[in-house]
Amino acid sequence: MTKHDVETSIGPSQALADFAARTRFEEIPATVLDRALIHILDGLGLAVASTTFPFAGPTLSAVKDLSGGAGCSIIGQGFRAAPRDAAMANGVLIHGLDYDDTHLQAIVHPTAAVLPAVLAVAEDRNLSGKDALTAFCIGMEVCIRLGAAVKGGFHHTGFHATGVLAHFSSTLAAGRLMGATAKDHVNAFGIAASTASGVQVFLEEGAWTKRLHPGWAAAGGITAATLARHGFVGPTRALEGRFGLFDTHLHEHAKDVDTSFLSDGLGDTWMMADTALKPYPVCHFIHGAADAALSLYPRIEGAEIASVDIALPQDTLKIVAEPIEHKRRARNEYEAKFSAPFVVASTLLKGRFGLSDLTDTALADSQVQALAQRCSCHADPQSLFPEYFSGGVRVTMADGRELTAHVPVNSGAGDRKMTLAETTDKYLQNTGLAMPDDQAMTIRDRVLAMAQEPVTNLMAALRAE
Repeated sequence: MTKHDVETSIGPSQALADFAARTRFEEIPATVLDRALIHILDGLGLAVASTTFPFAGPTLSAVKDLSGGAGCSIIGQGFRAAPRDAAMANGVLIHGLDYDDTHLQAIVHPTAAVLPAVLAVAEDRNLSGKDALTAFCIGMEVCIRLGAAVKGGFHHTGFHATGVLAHFSSTLAAGRLMGATAKDHVNAFGIAASTASGVQVFLEEGAWTKRLHPGWAAAGGITAATLARHGFVGPTRALEGRFGLFDTHLHEHAKDVDTSFLSDGLGDTWMMADTALKPYPVCHFIHGAADAALSLYPRIEGAEIASVDIALPQDTLKIVAEPIEHKRRARNEYEAKFSAPFVVASTLLKGRFGLSDLTDTALADSQVQALAQRCSCHADPQSLFPEYFSGGVRVTMADGRELTAHVPVNSGAGDRKMTLAETTDKYLQNTGLAMPDDQAMTIRDRVLAMAQEPVTNLMAALRAE
C-alpha cells in the first residue's frame, strides 16, 4: 500500500477531498508538471483561435451583459469580468472548437474542466503560478479519475461526461486556491452535485451548448467552493450516497462504477500524465480512423473512390456514426466534428484535416459530401478502446482495388504523445488566426515560466490591451 492509498472505510467523496487538501506542489512529479504546462499551452491557444469563430461573439456579448465589467481577464479580450463570468467565458473559448485534450480512458476533456476556474480564482487572488499549477494538477487528476471510475457510463445515459465532472474538478481546484480544508471540500463537493449536468441533446442539431458545459461548470465550481468556505453545508456523500451522482446520472450503469480509481494510488500515480492532445479538431473518437485515412491518401492519388468502410470502437458508434443517414449529411461545423463519414471522407480527398476543413466552404464541398454518402461504419473488432481510440478504414476504389489501414494507437496518445515542440506548432497555428506570432510566443513564455511567476503575468499577456 502506497503512502497515499486510502483506507476502504473512507468513501470516495472524502478521499478526493483529502487529496485536494493535502497535496503539495513539491509532491507532484516534475514529469507531471511538465505535461501540465503543455496542456495549459494547448488550451490557451485554442481559446485564442475560438475568438475568431461565430460562437465567440454572442458568448462574449452575454458575459459583458451579465458582469460588472471589472475583475478577471478574458482570453484575447480587452474587457474584464467578475471571476465566475470570466471563467465561464474562458471555458467556452477553451472547449469551443472541440480541439482540446482528452483522457482516453476517462473520456473527459480535463484541461477545459479545470483551467477556466484556476485562472479566474488565481488571478482574482493574485496567487503564484505554483499555487495555480498545484490546483490545476489536482483538478485534472480528480476529473480523470472520476471519468475512469464510471467507465463511460455518462455517455450511455445521455450526459456529456465533461459537462458533469467539470463541476467537481472545478470545485476542488477553486477550493484549493481559496485555502479550503478537507471539510470545506466535502461540503463544496456536495453543493456541486446539485449543479452537475450537461445533456448531449446538442448532437441532434449541432447546437452550441456543449461548448458551454465546462465554462458553466467553472462558474458552478467557484460558487460551490465559495459557499462551502463561508459555512454552507452540503451532503457528505455526493458521489456514492443514495440519490448521489452515481445513482442519479448513471441509472443501471451505476453498478459498473469502480471506486478504486478514486482512492488507489491517489497522489502517487498521476493518471493525468496520460492525457492525449488532439492533432485534429474533431471528436476524439474519430482520431484513429482519421489517422488511417491520412495514411491511405498517398495511395489514392486522386483516383475515384467507390465506397468507404470505417471501423470505430463499438461504444462510440452512437456518438459519431449514428444515425448513419444523419452523420452522412453534416450540415454545420459542429455536426461535422461528430461525423466519422465527413471527417474520413474529407481526409481521404484532401490528405489533411484542420480547422480550415470545417469552414462553410469546406462543408459545402460537393466531392466531400458525395463521398460521405458512400461511407459506412461498423464496430472495430481490433479496437483497444477505451485505452486508445483505435480506428480503421477500408477503401474500395472504382477500379476494383481495395486499400486498408488500421491504427491501434491514435496519434497524440500513448507513446505517440505530442511533445512541447509539436504542441507549440499546433499552438501557433491556432493563435495565428487572431494574433501575431511574437505576441503568441510571449504568452508561451509566460506559460512555461508559471512556476516562477505570479499568475497575473500570464493573464496580462493574454489580454488584448
